[in-house]
Amino acid sequence: MPGMVLFGRRWAIASDDLVFPGVFELFLRVLWWIGILALYLQHRGKLDCASGALLGSYLIVLIVLLALIICTVSAIVAVSMRGTICNPGPRKSMSKLLYLRLALFVPEVVWASLGAAWIADGVQCDRTVGSGIIATVVVSWIVIASTLVTVVVVFDPLGGKLAPYSSAGPSHLDSPESSQFLNGLKTAATSVWETRIKFLCCCVGKDDHTRVAFSSTAELFSTYFSDTDLVPSDIAAGLALLHQQQDHIRNNQEPDQVISHSPESSQDDDLDAELESCHHYMQFAAAAYGWPLYIYRNPFTGLCRIGGDCCRNRTTEYDLVGGDQLNCHFGSILQTTGLQYRDFIHVSFHDRVYELPFLVALDHRKESVVVAVRGTMSLQDILTDLSAESETLNLECEVQDCSAHKGISQAARYVYHRLITDGILSQAFSIAPEYRLVVVGHSLGAGAAALLAIMLRNQYPQVRCYAFSPPRGLLSKSLYEYSKSFIVSLVLGKDVIPRLSVTSLEDLKRRLLRVIAHCNKPKYKILLRGCWYELFGGSPDDLLTELEGGDLTQPLLGEQSLLAHGSPSYSFSGESPLESPTKYPPLYPPGRIIHLQEEGASGRFPCYAAAQYSVRWSHESEFSRILIGPKMLTDHMPDILMRALDRVVSDRAACVSCAAQGGSSLDAA
Repeated sequence: MPGMVLFGRRWAIASDDLVFPGVFELFLRVLWWIGILALYLQHRGKLDCASGALLGSYLIVLIVLLALIICTVSAIVAVSMRGTICNPGPRKSMSKLLYLRLALFVPEVVWASLGAAWIADGVQCDRTVGSGIIATVVVSWIVIASTLVTVVVVFDPLGGKLAPYSSAGPSHLDSPESSQFLNGLKTAATSVWETRIKFLCCCVGKDDHTRVAFSSTAELFSTYFSDTDLVPSDIAAGLALLHQQQDHIRNNQEPDQVISHSPESSQDDDLDAELESCHHYMQFAAAAYGWPLYIYRNPFTGLCRIGGDCCRNRTTEYDLVGGDQLNCHFGSILQTTGLQYRDFIHVSFHDRVYELPFLVALDHRKESVVVAVRGTMSLQDILTDLSAESETLNLECEVQDCSAHKGISQAARYVYHRLITDGILSQAFSIAPEYRLVVVGHSLGAGAAALLAIMLRNQYPQVRCYAFSPPRGLLSKSLYEYSKSFIVSLVLGKDVIPRLSVTSLEDLKRRLLRVIAHCNKPKYKILLRGCWYELFGGSPDDLLTELEGGDLTQPLLGEQSLLAHGSPSYSFSGESPLESPTKYPPLYPPGRIIHLQEEGASGRFPCYAAAQYSVRWSHESEFSRILIGPKMLTDHMPDILMRALDRVVSDRAACVSCAAQGGSSLDAA
């Protein structure tokens, strides 16, 4: 629901968000009240010390004050349980209760200060009484500090601008003031987001690329969040409902509806060959992450294996540049790829905004020159990811629309200039002129590798690219079709990144609003059931929503109430600000897509060692929506992807071996 309005401003908390914190405080206060009451009743005869009468009065007032607080918090919890996310009417008394609760903090602070002063003067009464007073004062100040931290967390810098409009509802959708207000709100929101990002990334630097990335990221966030009036708990509840709804729909699908795009027979023929190549080149994509990923994959033996390389000095002997712990990085690369020192042409761990680390090596097994680009691993890389506008590439190819993700295309252009201008590729092919060029990467590195392959194709027509878990919002439709002939992407399960784009995020927001508006249960029940469902599973058939005629295509009035003051820029049937055809056009993943999907009912917790996978070519439209699930993040991890590839390749090799043995037995018979 819309955030609460208190003291003339909107806060990033709703009136139905106080159930869980209220129950926790209630539990703490009741125990505290019982303890103080027991202390007073058992030791009131031992208060004959100095200031004993004052101490007795202190305990009596504290008992009464705690009783009042317990009653008030109980009322807050009871009211917060009423209604639904889109129906805050039963909770209209919440603001008065909160004003009362905040008023009770004044005597609580005064009493905590008196207790602290009494402790500072020294405890001269019974030891048990003194210990009880000290514990009371400590708990009091912990509660007060926690309250202040909560106020800071839920403070909305734009709350003063939003408050006058929070109660206006959708009735002023067409008012002339609405558009002017929203434009001003977006400008203010952009400024707030830019300040937040600069604070979080204060150690990144202040060069031109960084400033551009700050502005791009702030504009993306402000545009995405400025047209809805949701608090964080609303989003959590919506994601829980979406996951259950998604599983409910999948369980009721007919078998022939699950795969809506059948691969062509010509694609099936080379699936095994491409899968084997993916298995081989994934080692290079993982090696580009350097020693952190290697230690993560080998927590007990990794440090021992690369420790000797960390202590050696080879920077003068090999082309190893940028970053810290370079020799540790190099040692982990050698262990991951199995290559020799002499096989590496260039290794760079230089890392800035729009400038990614990469390595160039000679792969004698596949007779290829491999360029591996590192994925997201730093704040600089995150800023590159979030520069999500579209920009036109200057390519020498017969493609009409050559637009791509701005941040990733800038990173690919940096690597391209290093490879060509610095003569790195020329040096590699002077050593092995008969080798072919292969570009690989994972995550952000996969997107940069795909764009790099497109840029290099004019000079190296035989270039191949293997993109592991690439972002969806990467290429225009024309470039996507063009890339199919030389780029292969690999996606594992419900990995969120190959489904992530500005367009799919906007679709997710629409679905969140819709499922929240259709929900007929209070938020605390949704969150409790959602946690249970994520941890232990269950049947999604008893979905906590009531659908009117099963129609989810038309917005309800509740959906309009979740828009930021009836935003005219957002339409459930039309375009939203993030779907501007100039700045945020629909973008697509690179090349043909191999999808590894876990067979059978997936567990609530990742357990990839015993998993069985199906492998098939998939159409890009199958990754147009973000899927909610416990593995949507873990499926993206490079070590998980490597384990899945190992399992798939070994299983398929075993099947081929069994088939060959069966054929031999038939021939012998």
